[in-house]
Amino acid sequence: MKLIIQIPCLNEAQVLPETLAKLPRSLPGVDCIEYCIIDDGSSDDTSGVAKRWGVHHIVRHRGNRGLAEAFRSGIDKCLAEGADIIVNTDADGQYEGADIAKIVAPVVAGEADICIGDRSVGNNAHFGPFKRLLQRLGSYVVRTLSATDITDAVSGFRAISRDAAQRINITTDFSYTTDMLIQAGRKRLSITSVPVRTHAATRPSRLFKSIPRFIQQTGVTILRAYTTFNALRVFVGLGALATVLGLLPIARFLWFYANGDGEGHVQSLVIGGALLIIGVLVSVLGILADLIATNRKLLEANMLKLRRIEERLDRGEKVDLQTDETPKASEVRRRA
Repeated sequence: MKLIIQIPCLNEAQVLPETLAKLPRSLPGVDCIEYCIIDDGSSDDTSGVAKRWGVHHIVRHRGNRGLAEAFRSGIDKCLAEGADIIVNTDADGQYEGADIAKIVAPVVAGEADICIGDRSVGNNAHFGPFKRLLQRLGSYVVRTLSATDITDAVSGFRAISRDAAQRINITTDFSYTTDMLIQAGRKRLSITSVPVRTHAATRPSRLFKSIPRFIQQTGVTILRAYTTFNALRVFVGLGALATVLGLLPIARFLWFYANGDGEGHVQSLVIGGALLIIGVLVSVLGILADLIATNRKLLEANMLKLRRIEERLDRGEKVDLQTDETPKASEVRRRA
């Protein structure tokens, strides 16, 4: 069982040594622990510090690509290095390194595909009242849309099984947290959370410059992720709403027409007809979007199969491309 702890970094040369020093060197049920630093275009010596501290894997972006892309690069690197479990944590020391044991345990035991570190946002002493309210509201929205029972949706402290990491495809450019949860929930992956300790922030967030900006970006990410996996429901719902609104002015026109006063209310008929047409068109878009979503599922299934074939080829195994199995496994299955 191999665990790789990945840390996305942007100009973290000063705080990275303390964060690395607190990472566990051994855990129950884990045979090997390695570290991976994703240097997202840092202008300081983040990569150099990581090398001097013996970090096993360093991924460096020539320019700043953002947290989501850094997370993606880290996942790809960890999978390529044979990680059975991947833990993502922050470089600024917000999370307690010793609590990695807590979030890894359910994945090691096979009880969960993903385990989220719950910061107890409702009563966290390091969060202000407004941030607590915002975090609880956002987590409620994500929990509802993803059909999961996670109370801290934007926590970046999480453990991911190899299978789950292969199935999740982050599409946002802002933050991976909510996108990943909505995907995982809709793909019926097992997700759980455990309470973890946090420390006070040592610097302002580098992910966003203001709370309104964060709300805007997160809202767009949630909307895109939910629409991607529930296109038919979203578009048909909007189409039905437009249709109902269109029926109201038409009903108004018919009422006046039945009472002999229809000439002065033709505009109601025009508005209602336009809304009905819009409703039908939006519903048709929903059907097309659902077909595209179905095609996405097929593409993701092919990507998953391709990743597993590449892994086996990298290990020097011969693979039966028809069954995605080694020749020996294929023969055993045929005999059975």
